[in-house]
Amino acid sequence: MSEIKRIGVLTSGGDCAGLNAVISSVVEAAEKKGWEVYGINDGTEGITEKPHRYEVLTVKNFSDSPWPRLSGSYLGSLNKGMRIESLEEVSKRFATGVKELGLDAIVVVGGDGSMNIVSNMCRGSMVRIIGIPKTIDNDTPITEFSVGFQTAVQYCTTAIDSLELTARSHNRAMITEVMGRDAGHLALHSALAGNADVCLIPEIPYTINGIINKLKEIKARGRNHAVIVVSEGLKTEDGTPVTNRKNMVGEMIYGGIGQYLCGEISKVYNDFQFRVTTLGHLQRSGVPVAFDRLLASLFGAKAVELLAQGEDNKMVVWKNGEVSAVELNDVVKAGTTLVDPKGKYVKAAKDLGIYIGEI
Repeated sequence: MSEIKRIGVLTSGGDCAGLNAVISSVVEAAEKKGWEVYGINDGTEGITEKPHRYEVLTVKNFSDSPWPRLSGSYLGSLNKGMRIESLEEVSKRFATGVKELGLDAIVVVGGDGSMNIVSNMCRGSMVRIIGIPKTIDNDTPITEFSVGFQTAVQYCTTAIDSLELTARSHNRAMITEVMGRDAGHLALHSALAGNADVCLIPEIPYTINGIINKLKEIKARGRNHAVIVVSEGLKTEDGTPVTNRKNMVGEMIYGGIGQYLCGEISKVYNDFQFRVTTLGHLQRSGVPVAFDRLLASLFGAKAVELLAQGEDNKMVVWKNGEVSAVELNDVVKAGTTLVDPKGKYVKAAKDLGIYIGEI
């Protein structure tokens, strides 16, 4: 295994709070080993496109700036999938870019999909790769938490708290639509933390009558307001997607389930006024909470440590309170991690009286 002299670091996929803290920790740890760090702009396009887009990063980029405390990505990210061309063609340009930039290894900060794509590209370039998981969806396999998730949970919980206050003032049931795609982790954690009355996630079927029965129960207890949290990937009661819109690479575009539920419930139940709030991309922002900064520091340092040990094609993970590494191939094989309908978080929701569907 050749000695490392220069590594690249890039962020890929949707942004989230904590990315800059990850970049900073990678740079700090790498500089202590005497390695040069190239920050690759705009995900893999900074390597595959010409002129190559990058900048040499040192601790001065971060130690004298607020960047590690800010959300977004200092380097820019790419969240549109691969262009309509073969992986073979992109991989050739990637290998050429890696050679021209003189990279010995790459640290990819992304979800399992992004790391799978970059890992495939790396196979033809003789460059080593270490992945760092980040996503507000928390659906990356094997790791218990990914960078960005806890900050998104905090943002959603704060929004739920605020909506509960205005709901109390106006006899309303507030429907809050949060992100998460096909996984309900963000909705479920936020609903538990925000003491919601109803939480609907893609992994568990529900009925409109089930929601209404919960609202009637609340009304019978004398409470004049309610909070409903719904994950964007939820389908209609009969399993039909709310929208058939797709992005440029064929992925479903989510959004609209909150409005759908508002209309369906209002048709048959009007003891509450219903209002919908879609939090949208605000969930990707906000000041990174302490745990996301902690993960960023541990993950960045571990990634550099793994490279120094000659490791390749690994992803760092947080499991049982420890940082370790697993094979990227195992991450890809495991697929997206969904909420376990029989898991501890769903059980807690049921024990607390939250209507979480028909289970």
